[in-house]
Amino acid sequence: MSDSSSKYDAIIELALAQRNRALRANQRHCLMLSGTAAWCADVAKKIACLFSGRQLWVTRQPPEAVEACASREVLQQLGGEVDLLAYDCHDGFDVDAFGAASGLIRGGGLLLLLTPPLDVWPLQADPEAGRFFKADCAASNFIKRFIHISKASAAILMVAENESPPPFPEINQSIAILSDLNGPCRTLDQRTAVAAIVDQGRGQPQAPLVLVSDRGRGKSSALGIAAAELLQQGCKKIIATAPRLASVVALFERARQILPEASYGRGVLKYGDSHLRFIAPDELIETAPDADLLLVDEAAAIPTPMLEKMLSRYQRLVFATTVHGYEGTGRGFALRFNKVLDLRVPGWQQLRLQQPIRWADDDALEQFVFDALLLNAAIASENQLEELDLSACQVDRVDSADLMSNKQLLSEVFGLLVLAHYRTRPNDLRQLLDSPDLQLYVMRYRHHVVAAVLLGTEGGMDEPLARLVYQGRRRLQGHLIPQSLATHAGLVGAPTLHYLRIMRIAVHPLVQGRGLGTALIRHVCDTVTEKDCDCIGASFGLTSELLRFWQALGFVSVRLGLMREHSSGSHSLIMLRPVSESGQQLLIRAHKRMQQQLPALLSEPLHSFDKHLAESLMMGSIAPDPAMNELDWQDVVSFAYGLRGYEFCLPAIVAFVATLSDDLPELNKKQNQLLSVKVIDRQAWPVAVKSAGLAGRAEATNLLRQTLRLLLEHHSDQAMLARVRQSIDL
Repeated sequence: MSDSSSKYDAIIELALAQRNRALRANQRHCLMLSGTAAWCADVAKKIACLFSGRQLWVTRQPPEAVEACASREVLQQLGGEVDLLAYDCHDGFDVDAFGAASGLIRGGGLLLLLTPPLDVWPLQADPEAGRFFKADCAASNFIKRFIHISKASAAILMVAENESPPPFPEINQSIAILSDLNGPCRTLDQRTAVAAIVDQGRGQPQAPLVLVSDRGRGKSSALGIAAAELLQQGCKKIIATAPRLASVVALFERARQILPEASYGRGVLKYGDSHLRFIAPDELIETAPDADLLLVDEAAAIPTPMLEKMLSRYQRLVFATTVHGYEGTGRGFALRFNKVLDLRVPGWQQLRLQQPIRWADDDALEQFVFDALLLNAAIASENQLEELDLSACQVDRVDSADLMSNKQLLSEVFGLLVLAHYRTRPNDLRQLLDSPDLQLYVMRYRHHVVAAVLLGTEGGMDEPLARLVYQGRRRLQGHLIPQSLATHAGLVGAPTLHYLRIMRIAVHPLVQGRGLGTALIRHVCDTVTEKDCDCIGASFGLTSELLRFWQALGFVSVRLGLMREHSSGSHSLIMLRPVSESGQQLLIRAHKRMQQQLPALLSEPLHSFDKHLAESLMMGSIAPDPAMNELDWQDVVSFAYGLRGYEFCLPAIVAFVATLSDDLPELNKKQNQLLSVKVIDRQAWPVAVKSAGLAGRAEATNLLRQTLRLLLEHHSDQAMLARVRQSIDL
């Protein structure tokens, strides 16, 4: 027998021993295979052939006759279970997908983690990292840390291509005692939760129920089981809401299993004349449909103001959230929302599901994932912040080397960022450790982090690229402010300037309201010079409180989003504070343009916008110039020639059409009708489409572009038109 065959046999025996070890304890374990892609795949196939049960490969190049998916498709697998998961890192490491996929493995299952040789893995270019930040040739601190934690984990055995396999692991002689519950519930915790949810949906309205758990405890399944039981008992209308439909896959799947005779379409399960329906949070708040019970899953990922509106409109409510996991953090939810519940419904009840569904307690793989992805990041405790005095706090700019060398600093910073943001994911940890485009400032009190601000560098494009961005022909990752100012506000040169965007600002929840956030931002603004950027910027879901906060720090509004954000239910607002003279000139131009355009926008795309916020944004505005300026002409031309959307150019289009006479012989009947209804009368698209006898909005938009091109050719100064077209490279 050759040495190669002998080594293969030894690795396979090692995998079987690792599986037996997992089976006896009903836990999950991992075999990390490190080497070339071909070797890792070959060994993994040999191991997989010996395993029964469901297998899933997460890879771009799966072997034949295996169930496989790409990393971006992992979320579609949620709700399922596998006995063996092969996760291939050779073509990139999607950290979010890995965190999600690890939860698919049931107790007794095995993870095959296929990686490049560990000494070169941190040095390799990673296309997955490029999705989130501009990756360069520097070694990945995240991968270095991941390898270090892997080597120390009790869940992982490591096998390298050109090395002898490690010794066999010790087999735990204890055997896990599995639950023998009858019925759909798999743990006593889950049975208790289902009973509480059913009680919430029956009888007299009562204070809300809150379910919290770590991942893998059957929280979403409990919602589905209870919903099915309530439908069987005659409950007519149950609504489930969550940040996205994918978040409630397990909920609907469990309900379907219990009600096989029910019909199911995308997000709607019908059982007789009753139904369980998914409605997104923003739509739910806007339409407020009737419901006998509202189930709010992954509530931690829904902004607190939206949860408050649900609380005020529905009498029977269940809020459920994950404490740890890629879905979000329940700790922030508890700190934010429990105060609201205490104030408004003091009789609310909380249940915590602690017993895992798919694996036994003290699962080593779960602990590894928590450690590697910092899902257990801890912020400073109350006693560590006693007698906090702002004057005793210290602000420092820290880099990835500081975070890598100081475990407490990394944990407290990331834990604080998680608490402060609804959509923090494991890839954010990688970005924090690896991205060269981030700057991090932290405020510490007695060596503990009490506030942090994360900034990203944006802009700095050359003029040809800036014009392509303005035209909508290029969209670059990580340039939110300059791209919005170009494509939405119509400022062609905005991407050529340099920006520092405040991506996250987080203040420890126990010391909020004491001026720490204000002091931290002031320190950043005082520290940054024009060598660093032209403007400091922020983009956020607009509220009166946040507007006052940023205005007090010297920031000026320059761009208001026309659509409500799904995540916050608010319109986004971009504000800038100038650093250089170029930044000051851009800010003046953008702010003036926003204020001059806002009245026209409030009549159509922003017709439901809060009038008090509108007044605040218009405060100090000057009367619009009735004459069209060059930016207005750019807007009209850029829409007419298909570069930008109608709503972004609407004020200029309205102003241009207002200069025309009633007699427009160059237009046909449909063109005249569309121009009259859509532009002059400001009617909604469906009304304009119907009035002009068109098939839909796309046809109406194309016809309106054609109409405006004709009008420009007949009713504008051709020399001016040529100059404008040249300025936007058309």
